[in-house]
Amino acid sequence: MAFPLPVEERLGKQGMDEMDRLDAMEERTAHLIRAVEDLSDIVARQGREIDTLTRRVHMLMEREAEREAGMADTPAADVKPPHW
Repeated sequence: MAFPLPVEERLGKQGMDEMDRLDAMEERTAHLIRAVEDLSDIVARQGREIDTLTRRVHMLMEREAEREAGMADTPAADVKPPHW
């Protein structure tokens, strides 16, 4: 029964260097893919948070505008009464 030659013997020194380089590139690519996926998740979450905060700011602006419109008849607290 013949066993296949080890990779080192089949490829030689130069072939192993190329295999090492290929393995290193594949490893870096895998890490980069993971980083891109993580960043994509973060950007999606931040987009949802921005949408929520934008709605809240709009609601608060409307609420404040309504409050100011309702207080047009009432003197402001920081204005001195006429008898001062």
